[in-house]
Amino acid sequence: QVQLVESGGGLVQAGGSLRLSCAASGSIFSINDMVWYRQAPGKQRELVAVISRGGGTNYADFVKGRFTISRDNAKNTVYLQMNSLKPEDTAVYYCNAQGLTAISIRPRTVWGQGTQVTVSS
Repeated sequence: QVQLVESGGGLVQAGGSLRLSCAASGSIFSINDMVWYRQAPGKQRELVAVISRGGGTNYADFVKGRFTISRDNAKNTVYLQMNSLKPEDTAVYYCNAQGLTAISIRPRTVWGQGTQVTVSS
């Protein structure tokens, strides 16, 4: 059994910072890409940042220079450091593990349940 759990969301004022974590638990062998998505009420889910197993990163234009994605492969955990937060960053943030391999399962994508980030003005 494999689970992906986000944490670190909350309420912050504009200009503030939050650090999100997403930990994959279970008998995991490896994970390829780890990804952060977000979805605001009434809007479509959008990709925020991606990090490969080797550490290569890509960011959505609207977070470049403000957010940093990182990972700890030994802990099967991905992080999203969010600085200079804006009210428009308010959303539920979801983590995603792609190419996850574990005992008794084929490689697959696993989603977390999401963590709420609210940025006030």
